[in-house]
Formats: sequence, structure tokens, C-alpha cells
Amino acid sequence: MDLPPNLYGISALAPVVLMTIAFAVARFSSWSPAALWKGFQMLSIATLVLTLVTITLGNPPLLVSNGWITASLFSLSLMALVQGLGTVIGSFSSRYLQGEAGQRRYVAMLAAVLACVQLLLLADHWLVLIVAWAGVSMALQPLLCFYPERPFARLAALKKRIADRVADVLLVGAAVVAWKEVGSGSLSALWGQIAQQQDSNLALQLSAIMLVLAVILRTALLPVHGWLIQVMEAPTPVSALLHAGVVNLGGFVLIRFAPLLEHAALARAVLLTFGLVTAVLAGMVMLTRITIKVRLAWSTVAQMGFMLLECALGLYTLAALHLIGHSIYKAHAFLSASTVVRQTRLQALYTASAPTTTSLVAAPLLAAGIVLNLVAFAGKTAWPWWWSAVLGLAWAPLLWMSNNQAGAKGAACRSGQLISGTLLVTGLTLVTYAAHLLPLGLQDSPHAMGGLIALAGMATLYVGLALLQIAPIRLERWRRWSYSGFYVDEAYTRLALLLWPAHWVPTSRTSDELVASQLPPQIEA
Repeated sequence: MDLPPNLYGISALAPVVLMTIAFAVARFSSWSPAALWKGFQMLSIATLVLTLVTITLGNPPLLVSNGWITASLFSLSLMALVQGLGTVIGSFSSRYLQGEAGQRRYVAMLAAVLACVQLLLLADHWLVLIVAWAGVSMALQPLLCFYPERPFARLAALKKRIADRVADVLLVGAAVVAWKEVGSGSLSALWGQIAQQQDSNLALQLSAIMLVLAVILRTALLPVHGWLIQVMEAPTPVSALLHAGVVNLGGFVLIRFAPLLEHAALARAVLLTFGLVTAVLAGMVMLTRITIKVRLAWSTVAQMGFMLLECALGLYTLAALHLIGHSIYKAHAFLSASTVVRQTRLQALYTASAPTTTSLVAAPLLAAGIVLNLVAFAGKTAWPWWWSAVLGLAWAPLLWMSNNQAGAKGAACRSGQLISGTLLVTGLTLVTYAAHLLPLGLQDSPHAMGGLIALAGMATLYVGLALLQIAPIRLERWRRWSYSGFYVDEAYTRLALLLWPAHWVPTSRTSDELVASQLPPQIEA
């Protein structure tokens, strides 16, 4: 069943309207926290159902585009994903924050974040994009400072606010340059003009560079990543929302601006550099951290670098799959973080053993061979050979075999590890390949030179990881540097506090004030 374009537009905008209503109710009504949570859940579920119905009724990849918003199967799928995660996070938050002061503000800002994210996913105009992305940032700030007495929460909010404001300036600059060149603020008009040109002129090149820099700042790539690590002081559901549906919005923006990136080699080079360096260094740091939430945060930094690297290489379908998979995984990981403590204690009962040297060498070759053969067997090349090698390096640890037992029992254990690892690599490859068959309307444009550079960088990361397994004592100095995050964030923190001084340490309070702060308020403002 096909609906008229106007009805598609109304249906696509309905999630934004419903979440705005949820914000208004939480902000201005006198409902109790329990009633607010119930109302939010009802509106959130209705939003999710309406989005799914819109997807079901739409057949073509592009459903509607009127110069201000555009609704495609890809954007609507992400809207359903974000709203689904928002519904789960809201349900979790209602229990997690039970008895806490400030629930009214929390519900309002959660709804505001979801409304702005939904609007951003529909943006087909520079003004809509700028307003929506700025709205996400401003609505997120009160959630990050939900516990204002925590110094690192305030520091993280300050550093994020600085990065966001600089990103806003860059995004406005990109919009002004492109608008002046095209004569319209419509993104569809921008794509049309780019399609008529063989090469982008200097103005559009400059616009692309400013856009890429804005995305780098908002996606928490090195060296402005520190706020994403320190934001662990916020409530756990806020971390889940941030990592699953906010920080990765930069990937969606780059996928939307693929036509502009494909005509801006310098912008892609900047994106490749920051993405690759972030993926390699953050990947090393992640392996040295012990705290569960901090390790997950460093994992997000590394994954964001990897996703933006895919965009720089023109692998937009893989970047979209990465965005979706990362959102689902990180939401689950943060919301179930408490169970990891029990799992860690159980694992501590068993003696960990390092992988064998043979498996360290053979694993990337075997993984790359599996990927290459499966893609060749499918008969359609979904990605270049060098990306199969990158995937082989990324999935090689799944094929590592330990040497903790000798004899027949040890051989059986290693055989089981090899079989399970092979099945995992096979499954991941098939899922990745299947994503290229979905009618998302994305067009890949692989860049071989950048791909070889990315392959060299990922090989360096794998070699470093393998050496840490073989000779950890000899690399103790490198391990200490890695544990400290290579001291990159310290430099950014000093610069931020020097240029924008702020009282990020709360003032001391009297004992009566501390006791009063722990009591539930009679009337919550």
C-alpha cells in the first residue's frame, strides 16, 4: 500500500511531535514522577509503532523529500532503532532513578534528546540539521550533570559544551559556504548541483572540510575524546543513550553527505587521518582498562574512529551497518553492566593463558581467507580485497587458541576454540554481506589508496596487540602509556580550562544541606 507523499511526510514527522509533547508534559505539568514515566512510555511506544508502520507502508528507498525533511528507508530504520532504544532506556531509567530528585527534568530532557535526534535523521535542509544537532547537545547537558556534585561530571559537561560550540560554528560555516554556492539551503539541491559537476569547486571543498571537522568534534575522536570517558559519572542509562544514539550521529551525517565527500579529497584525507589514529590508539587503550564502564567508553571511541574511517574510504554501507550494530551492542552493554561484575568474578576462578604464537600468526590469515572465500562464493563483490584483509585483522582474535592444557584434552579444547571462532567469523561475514543486499539506497565508492593506508594502520594495531600477548613485561612502558590514554586528554583539559575557565568543582555544602539533598522533594520543580 502506497500513501501520498504528504501523508508520508506527516507520518515521518509524527515521532518528533510525540516526543515534543512528552517533553512539554514533563516540563510544565504537575504530574508525579511515576505518572510522567508512564506517560513517556506510552508516547514512546506509540512513536515506535508509528515509525514501523511508516516503514512497512513504504516501498521505494525515498519516501518523501520536500526541501526541509526527507524520509528514506535508511533514515526511518534509524528512527525506529533510536526510538526502540529510547523506549528501553526510559523503562530502565524509571527503575534506576526511583526515589531520586530531578526525575521531572530527566524525563523532559530524555524526550527532548529523542525529538531532536529524530528531527536530525529527517533533515534535508541546513537549518534543520543545525537546529536539530544543537538541540541534541543542549538537551543532553542536564542529563550529563544529573549529579552536579560530581566534579568529573561537571568537567565532562564543560569539555563537551566547548567541543559542541566549536562544532556548531564549523557547521554554520559549512552551511553558509554551501548555501551561497548553491543558492539554496536544501541538501537535495546541493546533491543535484554536485551531480552536474565533474569536480567540486573550492567553495564546496571548504564546506566539506568544515563539515568533517564538525563531525570529528561531535563524535569524540582524539584529541577531544576525554568528555566521553569522564561522562561515566552520569547515570548508567544516560551513558547508554549517549553511546547508543547520540555520539554516533556523526556517522549518519557523513553518510548523508556522501555526495559532497566524494568530491572533496582533502576532507576525506582529514577524516581518514583522525579516524585511523583514533581507532588504533583508542583500541590499544581499551585493552589496558579495567573499569567496566570506562572500558566500554574507550571501546566507543575506537569504534567511532573505525566508523568514520569507513566513511573516509567510501564504504558507506559498512558504516551504516557499523552504526546500527554499535547502537544495539552499546545499549545492551551499558544497561547490563552490573552483570559483568559477576561474570568477571567467575572468570577470575580460572587461570587465563596467553594465545599460542602459532595462532597469533595464523589467525589473521585464516580470518581473511574465510572472508575472501565467502565473498567470492557469493558471486558479487560487496567490498574490495583490502577491506577483507582489514576485517580479517579485526576478527582474528576470535580464532586465537590458548595453550593451557596438554595432551588429548588440550587438543580437543583448541579444536573447539577453532571451530567456534570459525563459525563466528563466518556468521559476521554473512551478516555484513547481507547488509549490502538491503534496499537502503546507499552507494559505495571505495578508495584504494586510503584503503591500503587503513590496512597498514590496522596491521600495526594487530601487531601491537599480539606483542602484548607474547611479551607483556617487555612492553610495560608502552602499556603504561596506553593505560594513561597517551596523555592526550590532559593536554585538551588544560587548554579548555585555560581558555574557558569554569567552576567545575562544586562549592562545599553544610551538613544540613547535604541531608536535605538526600530527602525526596515534596514538590519537584
